[in-house]
Amino acid sequence: MSEIVGLFRKSSYSSQQGECVEIADTADHGRAVRDSKQREGGPLLTVSRESWAVFLRQFG
Repeated sequence: MSEIVGLFRKSSYSSQQGECVEIADTADHGRAVRDSKQREGGPLLTVSRESWAVFLRQFG
């Protein structure tokens, strides 16, 4: 897993009811994604820089 080098920030698309996705930068310029309700010890998805760019083009 790549080292997380940035602070997690909430997605602008997250709802106001607390159903939030947070993202942070990784050392290899990718992203780490987590559920804001499971910050400590919860699942963490890491994606490469290229995969994140594809995701943003498709869904952004």
